[in-house]
Amino acid sequence: MVEIFDNIRQLYRFSAPCEELGSYIEFFSESSSDATRSYTGDNCFSVKMFASFTPTFWINLGSPYHLITENNKYVIPPAKDIMVVRNGIVERRNLPSDYIFTVKFFPGGLESILDISQSNMVNKVIDLHHIIPASLIAQVKKINRFENRMQLLQDFFLLSLKRKRKTDHYLQFVKDTIAWYEQGNMQFNVSELAARRFTTSKTINRYFNRVIGISPKEYFSIVRSRTSLTAWTANKKAFEPANFGYYDMSHFYKEAVKFTGTPISKLANVQIGK
Repeated sequence: MVEIFDNIRQLYRFSAPCEELGSYIEFFSESSSDATRSYTGDNCFSVKMFASFTPTFWINLGSPYHLITENNKYVIPPAKDIMVVRNGIVERRNLPSDYIFTVKFFPGGLESILDISQSNMVNKVIDLHHIIPASLIAQVKKINRFENRMQLLQDFFLLSLKRKRKTDHYLQFVKDTIAWYEQGNMQFNVSELAARRFTTSKTINRYFNRVIGISPKEYFSIVRSRTSLTAWTANKKAFEPANFGYYDMSHFYKEAVKFTGTPISKLANVQIGK
C-alpha cells in the first residue's frame, strides 16, 4: 500500500489526543488484526509512506518487520521499538501478524513535550528507549486495550508538558509560520512570509532548521506536495493546480515525481500485495 494513493488507515484504529495535547500530537493508532486480515488475508504486505517531518513512535506489539529508508534497511524484531522523523520515503514490510502501536507528533511536538529536538534525529532510526523510559514501554506492551495504552502515554506526555513551564519562542514562531502558510493556500514564499511576520528570511530559515531540521522552503514543499496529492487522488477531474501554487498540471506532475520518487501514474492504482 502507498500512502495518499491508498487508504492505509483502513488497517488501523485511530484516535485523536486529548485537547491539551492536540497542538503537539496528531494521532494515536494501532494495527487492527481484523481489518488487516480482511484486506491482506495471509499475505505479507508493505506500507510506503512519504516525507512529512513528523516524529513517529512505533511500538512493536507483534511480529518482526523490515524497515526501508532512503539510506538503509533494518530488521525490527518484536522486542525493538523505534522512532523515525520521516524526513524521506519510509517503507514497512510486514508479516500478516503485523501489530504496531503508533504515536505521530506534529513538527516540533516532541520538543514541546519532552524537550527533545527532532532536528538532531533526521536520517536516523532511533531506539525508542532513548526517548521515553523503558519501563513505560514495557507497561504499554502489557496492557491489552488500545484505549488504555493511549491513556497511559497521554498521562505521561501531560505530566512532561506541565513540567515544561517556559514557552519556547522558537517552537511557537515555527508553528505560527506554518499556520500562515496553510491559511494563505500555500501561495506564500519564504520572503513573503518573512514580510508578513515582520522578520527576515534568514530568521525564518534559522528557526525552521533549529526546530524541524530543514529549511522552510523544503518543509513547505512537503506540505504542498502532500496536500495537493491528497486532493488530486480524491477527485482528479476537479483538481486545480493553481489552488496549490502550481503554474499548471505539468508543474504539479513534475513536483509530485520529485516528492514520491515515482511517476504518479504508477502509484494511483497500487493495491495490497503488489
